[in-house]
Amino acid sequence: MNPEDSEDRVIAAGEYVLGTMDSAARSEFEARMASDAALRAEVYRWQDRLLPLADRVPVADPDPGHWREIETRLAPVAARAEAANDALWRRLRRWQLTAGLSMAAAVLMATLLALQFSAPASVRYLTLLNEPSSQQTGWIVEATVGGQIRLVALDPSANALPPGKALQFWTKPEGAAGPTSLGLVSPGSSTGLPAALSPGIGERQLFELTLEPETGSPTGKPTGPILFVGRSMRL
Repeated sequence: MNPEDSEDRVIAAGEYVLGTMDSAARSEFEARMASDAALRAEVYRWQDRLLPLADRVPVADPDPGHWREIETRLAPVAARAEAANDALWRRLRRWQLTAGLSMAAAVLMATLLALQFSAPASVRYLTLLNEPSSQQTGWIVEATVGGQIRLVALDPSANALPPGKALQFWTKPEGAAGPTSLGLVSPGSSTGLPAALSPGIGERQLFELTLEPETGSPTGKPTGPILFVGRSMRL
């Protein structure tokens, strides 16, 4: 493989995971992933690098004015990049990726400092459940050892389901043989469950919501598509 092609693959996978691609580029990238196992593997590597950062950051609703300001500032950069040669475009893409990682690290550091003064003595874990394709966060899971597992919907008006279908909540501690059902969940509703329902509570524990028949999975294991998924991080 040409070294430049390999470098472009790594950069493109990072941009995809960070969500910096526009809709057309994202659709094209996903079409390539469907037939390119190496590209999918690169995306998984980026997710493994960045998911711990995302799991540390509490969810906050940004001011819509901030997005407008960001779009205004990025417009001239995008226009210049269109006219640049291929080498310059690669450098710009690398800069965007580095800037995105630096911003994520800065937010993470600020969050960790705040948590040091606000977290209770009991061991807690936080998980952001993201929609697999868009990486949009739809739910938060907070689990306390010996306490509760709280599933919180970020948008109560979202997650409308097809007729005859239900959301089923699953967890799989790292190293476990398979997922364990934590029950059915009402779309857009928050709920609390005893932590004892889970085979364990720990770091990098998988939580997910799948689309199942309205009475739940007939096999005791996930059978439908994954709607939201994430791994836990200790607070």
